Amino acid sequence: MSLAAYCVICCRRMGTSTPPPKSNTYWRDVRNIIKFTGSLILGGSLFITYEVLALKKSLTLDTQVVEKEKMKSYIYVHTVSLDKRENHGITYQARKELHKAVRKVLATSARILRGPFADTFSTIDIEDHECAVWLLLRKSKSDDRAARLQAVQEMAETHHWHDYQYRIIAQACDLRTLIGLARSKDSDLRFFLCPPPLPSLKEDSSVEEELRQLLASLPQTDLDECIQYFTSLALSESSQSLAAQKGGLWCFGGNGLPYAESFGEVPSATVEMFCLEALVKHSEIPTHCDKIEANGGLQLLQRLYQLHKDCPKIQRNIMRILGNMALNEHLHSTIVRSGWVSILVEAIKSHHIMEASHAARTLANLDRETVQDKYQDGVYVLHPQYRTSQPIKADVLFIHGLMGAAFKTWRQQDNDQNLTEKVSEDETKYTTCWPKSWLARDCPALRIISVEYDTSLSDWRARCPMERKSIAFRSNELLRKLRAAGVGDRPMIWVSHSMGGLLVKKMLLEASKKPEMSTIINNTRGIIFYSVPHHGSHLAEYSVNIRYLLFPSLEVKELSKDSPALKTLQDDFLEFAKDRNFQVLSFVETLPTYIGSMIKLHVVPLESADLGIGDLIPVDVNHLNICKPKKKDAFLYQRTLQFIRDTLAKDLEN
Repeated sequence: MSLAAYCVICCRRMGTSTPPPKSNTYWRDVRNIIKFTGSLILGGSLFITYEVLALKKSLTLDTQVVEKEKMKSYIYVHTVSLDKRENHGITYQARKELHKAVRKVLATSARILRGPFADTFSTIDIEDHECAVWLLLRKSKSDDRAARLQAVQEMAETHHWHDYQYRIIAQACDLRTLIGLARSKDSDLRFFLCPPPLPSLKEDSSVEEELRQLLASLPQTDLDECIQYFTSLALSESSQSLAAQKGGLWCFGGNGLPYAESFGEVPSATVEMFCLEALVKHSEIPTHCDKIEANGGLQLLQRLYQLHKDCPKIQRNIMRILGNMALNEHLHSTIVRSGWVSILVEAIKSHHIMEASHAARTLANLDRETVQDKYQDGVYVLHPQYRTSQPIKADVLFIHGLMGAAFKTWRQQDNDQNLTEKVSEDETKYTTCWPKSWLARDCPALRIISVEYDTSLSDWRARCPMERKSIAFRSNELLRKLRAAGVGDRPMIWVSHSMGGLLVKKMLLEASKKPEMSTIINNTRGIIFYSVPHHGSHLAEYSVNIRYLLFPSLEVKELSKDSPALKTLQDDFLEFAKDRNFQVLSFVETLPTYIGSMIKLHVVPLESADLGIGDLIPVDVNHLNICKPKKKDAFLYQRTLQFIRDTLAKDLEN
């Protein structure tokens, strides 16, 4: 307005002033025109510059605020006056039209210079170093699966971003991208937000009591005997512990008699362990998983996990429950929202193989983008545990024996030097699982799976007294789980120790009778037996002499030399193997094994380990160490590696 007034005054002066001398008129008019034009240009330039800067400022995110508040999902914008009087008049209209014009210029430049931007981003003026973040976010949500995988890989390989840029991804990415980053080996931990705050416990309640209530809320009908056993044991023990905490079994005022309280008290960790074992069984039933989620089980398990960081057994059972729940795809979003992904990422990067493998199983079950198989309880992938560009061409399956486990059975042989080196993270010196540490490096194109199932020497020591499972029952159970994991879709080799070899034989016989399992038969290339008692073992014969074998379990009874089931299994397998083109390699111990502190026993003699097919190699070790090489260049491992490479040579070349 001041500029317009100045122009009017100048014009009036020019019109009303007396004619100047003719000599000065020309230059005076030129000076007036220059003043008028210069003022107009300068004022217009300043006005346009101010409006452009104001528009740019209004369209630019305040990165300092984002940096300060990077943990919060807020977008900060500058406030606009709500006074309607400011939204009228020629000045307002001029600014509005100018803003429209500048927006069109910015949008056009964005489309020309940054073509991949979506419409959502085309009107935002961002710095060049910000482009990659938003481009990758958009790419990760593409309809093209290959583009999504490429975007996740590029995110995982990026290590030069600022903290707030990782948080942008963490806040803006979808479930599919988040799980992909969690299963990428080199992904930065800043991609994963901390778990949300856990709800506070109810008044006058404890974690133990909340766990008991969760277990009691689950259906208690139509359950198998073992689930009923674990549930009733957990509820009774927790009730006893609760009674002790509230005053002992007999209370005469106060806290009750000390001896009565000590008699009724059960350690809290023990009660929680009983409850978790029962929940593991319940979580194998899909409808019970829904109940666990609906009753706040995910948050309660997370609280328990954080409270018992120094108790691996409790943490493993929690991971087993979570892995079982992840088998149900409709629960994936709930698991992610509850904050479990960041916990799983830290666990999978752990140097403890059991912790990492449990987390890897859960994340694999959550990853429906690259994993079609489902890993049920007891089936663990040792390699690859992350997403990989290495094509997997064959499977190697490890089946442990009596009293074995998925990890400890396949550790390196212990000696005094190893015991001092276990603290080291260098797996070339000592490994707690040689298939994961050694075999995965020597044969990266293999998927290595280890299977775990419960066994016992005696019914006294059985975890579930009602669980008397025969080899036939266990083989069908394992066969179903392995097929769900995609076993049979690729060429495969079985590696077994002791009773595990009998399970392998029974599984192959059962698969040959079922058309839907025919791929397992057709793709079996070879079997390795480590001291497998094809003709029985002396172990059962000593049951009356050993304290904890006073009542031998069904597994031990089936291993006796006069077992009809064992003889039938051997005869049927030899008949089955006649027409099959797979290789067999057998190892057998030559040294006796100490059973407890009372007796020394040659568990599997040479004649019992002879299948009648393939090579049989005696090794100077005992029954426990027959599958535990002393070091990587030991004969046991090198011969095993040679067999795997030779048997799968054609498949690995393709």
